[in-house]
Amino acid sequence: MPRTTVLESPGCPPLRALTTDILGLVKVVEARTNPAGAAKVVETWGEPDASRAIVAASLADRAADPVLAVARKNGVVELLNPLNGDALAAVKTVGPASDDGSAEGDPLVTLHLFTRQASDSMLGTFIACTDKGKASIRSIMKENAASGSDAGPSTTWDVCSGGVQFCSVDHGESYAMFGGKGIEVNLWDIASCSKTWSAKSPRANSLGIFTRPWFTAGTFLCKDDHRKIVACTNNHQVRLYDTSLQRRPAISVDFREAPIKAVAADPNGHDVYIGTGTGDLASFDMRTGKLLGCYIGKCSGSIRSIIRHPELPLIASCGLDSYLRIWDTNTRQLLSAVFLKQHLTTVVIDSHFSVEAPVETNSKQPEFLVEAEAEVRKEKKSKTIEEDEAEAEVQLEKKKKKKKESKTVEEDVAEVRKEKKKKSRTTEEDEERDSDEMCTTKRRKSGERSKCMKKSKKQHVA
Repeated sequence: MPRTTVLESPGCPPLRALTTDILGLVKVVEARTNPAGAAKVVETWGEPDASRAIVAASLADRAADPVLAVARKNGVVELLNPLNGDALAAVKTVGPASDDGSAEGDPLVTLHLFTRQASDSMLGTFIACTDKGKASIRSIMKENAASGSDAGPSTTWDVCSGGVQFCSVDHGESYAMFGGKGIEVNLWDIASCSKTWSAKSPRANSLGIFTRPWFTAGTFLCKDDHRKIVACTNNHQVRLYDTSLQRRPAISVDFREAPIKAVAADPNGHDVYIGTGTGDLASFDMRTGKLLGCYIGKCSGSIRSIIRHPELPLIASCGLDSYLRIWDTNTRQLLSAVFLKQHLTTVVIDSHFSVEAPVETNSKQPEFLVEAEAEVRKEKKSKTIEEDEAEAEVQLEKKKKKKKESKTVEEDVAEVRKEKKKKSRTTEEDEERDSDEMCTTKRRKSGERSKCMKKSKKQHVA
């Protein structure tokens, strides 16, 4: 049986999230009620097409000119406007393509869109990697966005021979981390496209068995320090690496028995959130490797993406159960869940979303408009005063009626009480009379008996 929630969700604060699925759709989910409300699907962008499924997505979360990048199954990277869904550019990435236009031979696996902009004329720069380990960095100019041609620095290099499953970029966007099936975690300098560090497999166990590396997710632990990284394995392990000290993991923790599919770091610099292939969601303190808590019994499918809100204490998760779920990181409580019909691949959060109404600017108006507005306001005030007076009169009449009704009720009650008193008095008098009659009859009978007794005694004596 699937593990689902029984209690109703209390709702989440104002939030805007974008999800991608296996049919190539981008769905916008918003919660507009303040302070808390249910999240709902607001918009759906694109047409359902399995050949254009979205395998990865990245959001350049900027206050001005934000951009959403999506990597599709056919090897095309599209740049979209996350506010209205308009297509800004489309670029064909590296990798051999088949005749039907798909890139099944070497599909895209990872994608990251850089937040920083080199110049105002630059639309965006992204780094992408294929399954066979071919990484590329491409920049798109606003002038060439319509034609789909790239401009500026564009480089490609080989990360490994094959089997890449994840890529993560640090907060400063200077280093990239790669890992996958049969590939140890390795760190690359983006500027020089050179490998700076590579992990070393743990030692064999007591039986001498050596486990083959299989990394499924990874992230940088701290914003200010790119040397501490967290990598998760298909063997349900969470590992902490310190690239400045050693190549083997400093901390390794086992969690349940299912492979870990997604991981996200907390802004505090020491907590991480992980999701497994069986729908288990948990948080760890990587300073000690301690399990902080689990979100058990609320998911029924494999979790494929986790994102932490940069300001609010919230995380969003999605996966193969087709649900987008919003969680509270303090209480580990489910705030809202939205069913989105298709298997979800990634989720991103727009941190600059706000439900506040825009401030209107004061503009100069002609005098006659001002006078007309003043007259309208006076009329409204007079109408409201008249309505208030009428309401006051109606209320006074109601109060008078209520007083009269209360008086009549009191009089009726008093009359009823008087009648009851009279009835009680009459009954008491009747009882006294009956008692007196009874007493007189008894006295008469006793006198006759005494006379008869006296006569019988006299006769007896005679």
